[in-house]
Amino acid sequence: MIAIDPRQWVRNGRRMMARLPSLRMGRVPDAPALPVRDPWPGDPDHGARLLKGELELGGAVRPLHPGGWHEVTGSTLLRASAHGFAWLRDLRALGTDAARLRARLLVAEWIAAPPPDAIAYRPDVVGARITAWLGHYDFFAATADDSFRQRLMARLVADARGLSAALPAEEIDARALTALKGLIAAAVALPEHAGFMTRALRFLPQEILRQVLPDGCHAERSPAAQLAALQDLTEIRALLQAGQTQPPAALTNAIERMAPALRVLRHGDGGLALFNGSREEKAALIDLVLTQAGRGGRGPSALADGGFQRLQAGRSVLIVDCGAPPPHGVDRYAHAGTLAMELSIGRDRMIVNCGAFPAGPPEWRDAARATAAHSTLIIADHNSSELRPDGLGRRPTDVKAQRQEANGAHWLEVHHDGWMKPFGAVHRRRLYVSESGEDIRGEDVIEAAQPQPFALRFHLHPDVQASLQQDGEAVLLRLRSGGGWRLRADHARLALEESIYLGGTEPRRTEQVVLHGLADGPQHVKWAISKVG
Repeated sequence: MIAIDPRQWVRNGRRMMARLPSLRMGRVPDAPALPVRDPWPGDPDHGARLLKGELELGGAVRPLHPGGWHEVTGSTLLRASAHGFAWLRDLRALGTDAARLRARLLVAEWIAAPPPDAIAYRPDVVGARITAWLGHYDFFAATADDSFRQRLMARLVADARGLSAALPAEEIDARALTALKGLIAAAVALPEHAGFMTRALRFLPQEILRQVLPDGCHAERSPAAQLAALQDLTEIRALLQAGQTQPPAALTNAIERMAPALRVLRHGDGGLALFNGSREEKAALIDLVLTQAGRGGRGPSALADGGFQRLQAGRSVLIVDCGAPPPHGVDRYAHAGTLAMELSIGRDRMIVNCGAFPAGPPEWRDAARATAAHSTLIIADHNSSELRPDGLGRRPTDVKAQRQEANGAHWLEVHHDGWMKPFGAVHRRRLYVSESGEDIRGEDVIEAAQPQPFALRFHLHPDVQASLQQDGEAVLLRLRSGGGWRLRADHARLALEESIYLGGTEPRRTEQVVLHGLADGPQHVKWAISKVG
């Protein structure tokens, strides 16, 4: 006999009741009672592509043209983006009459023939769509004919009722906040449906408690998820204020904790560090989110609960993943990158992780999630966490960090046991950053009963020019700004190999410095990165 979750049975029953026309609550309004504004900037270049019938998301492109809603294909993330309509802000940024009419036509065709893709009706996608339609109502709908506006408002009411019935959202990661945001947007724009707000505020505090760690780090341990969740929470606060509803204390406290935590995860160029499914993102957007959050000043030097350490001295910023992977349920984008590090000098990124391609083909997503795509040690080409389509399987459970500071210098010692089951091995990493930030040293050690083959990788940002010195014991690194640095190592064979960078707007070829260890050789490597001249 197949076990049935009674909560799922009740939720499905509420959804069926919400779809019954005879039970609609009141008449459909002619327009939103209160304006809902989308506060985030769009990309006019992406808007121009939409006019050509192309939707771009994270380097992946799929057709999106009038009459083509039933043909939307690609990754789960890309399809969710298409049906979530956040790309309306890109057409708004373009700002032409052609962009306005294209937005109206795409919305109208979606309403006239809703696509069969189940992703389009997932709570977070419905929440994103409600927020986008209401947030851009003045752009694409205010000047439309009465028939279009009536169909739009009817669909908004129906979607909001279905979303209300679907709560709490089955997704227990950041997507649940997007679902709640959509219902709150509907409650503000449709105040005659008072139940929407009551239901959203019932679940919001518990969702915040589940997703936001005490230090303000998001439970997914992803800079990208951190940014997205903070965006959603600041939008929710603005929506509540617009609807003259007192924000719950949990919301205010979460924003106050998450904003400083986001600062920990930024490099000198203002973009995000590339851990657990993240890309750089635009510094201007991150600045805007922090401004909306209302928290100024510098962030802390570490996130004890989130497991990130930020070692900053002089112009150097070293960010290290020192935490256990996120737990099941919030690990859908988690990488096998425990103890990975990234290093930037001023506005120049030097040592990076490969980044992420969540909207790309499965083989690309898995390659970016692998340990070898991170600036850390790997044993026998074996991932430190087992990669699965829905998250992680085997993973490190004992991940510890100890940090000391004196006279502006930093010491960090970390270890993890991700290879204990396959190899009986523990990886220890010791890092040092001098007070000037111009002398960075490390030591990577494998503790195991049997020696293991290993490689230590330092992925380089594409703007870094690398040249292997004639003695083969060091690599000269030239930054985009012209500064020179030297990476040298002991107890390993040093090589320059190909790599790829997925942290920007499109994939770029780059290189990596690889220190190869042998199974019958020393199980530790000492290395140093120092400024030249």
